[in-house]
Amino acid sequence: MSKVKVAILGSGNIGTDLMIKLGRSEILELTTVIGIDPESDGLRRAKELGYTAIDTGLEGFLERPELADIVFDATSAKAHIRHAKLLKEAGKKVIDMTPAARGPFVVPSVNMGSNIEAENINLITCGGQATIPMVHAVNRVSPVEYAEIVATISSRSAGPGTRANIDEFTVTTSRGIEEVGGAKKGKAIIILNPAEPPILMRDTVYALVEEGKMDEAKITQSIKEMEKAVQSYVPGYRLRTEPIFDGNKVTIFIEVEGAGDYLPKYSGNLDIMTAAGVKVAEEFAKNLKANQLV
Repeated sequence: MSKVKVAILGSGNIGTDLMIKLGRSEILELTTVIGIDPESDGLRRAKELGYTAIDTGLEGFLERPELADIVFDATSAKAHIRHAKLLKEAGKKVIDMTPAARGPFVVPSVNMGSNIEAENINLITCGGQATIPMVHAVNRVSPVEYAEIVATISSRSAGPGTRANIDEFTVTTSRGIEEVGGAKKGKAIIILNPAEPPILMRDTVYALVEEGKMDEAKITQSIKEMEKAVQSYVPGYRLRTEPIFDGNKVTIFIEVEGAGDYLPKYSGNLDIMTAAGVKVAEEFAKNLKANQLV
């Protein structure tokens, strides 16, 4: 089977890590990395690896749209609003790595199948990718009235794009907790921890279930099944302890260790986003190929 061609828009930390991961895909062929700074490390690496490196932004890619069928947008929430319109007009499938929330929210382990035909999907946030699966795992057993997540990442793993998107992070993640996780009400908090040596990404999920609907054994089983589902594409994802039950509250502690492809292994926040992006793109590619055979 021939590979499906993809491009990366954005040559920062996320885009560069994506570039390394896509190089291992058996389904996707990275052809192009697009940026605006010809001196960026991402574009320099792209050139060294033999990819087409475009330093004139999205407009440069749109002059050669045949380069890719799927485009990852790893820029910023504000930039994606403009990019989404132009890429739609160009007929490209888009995987939005920013919290712009222009398309349906997708967490691969939860709702990829129902969004396989979408033109532009949103991967929410790193905190959302880490915690929403667990909210969903609880909710599919016992209805969740309220879920609150706290995502703690090393400040050294937060690049300019992440820092510029902090406000969007909290809003978009909260929506994702409700729309994908299934909680009736969601809240998200992010902490950039300056500790040295840098800490691994750690996330805490608090879920309040309906009174009288708590089933500790089934919830624990559901949580562990979800852990394995996420680990299928993010190997460094793991529970730190058994779930803690207190009345109608469930507390879940998660740790995400990065693969160390671009930034060091403490950057699990980077890894979970890029790994989820590759997973979604591969599912898109399989669907595109299947449709071509019909």
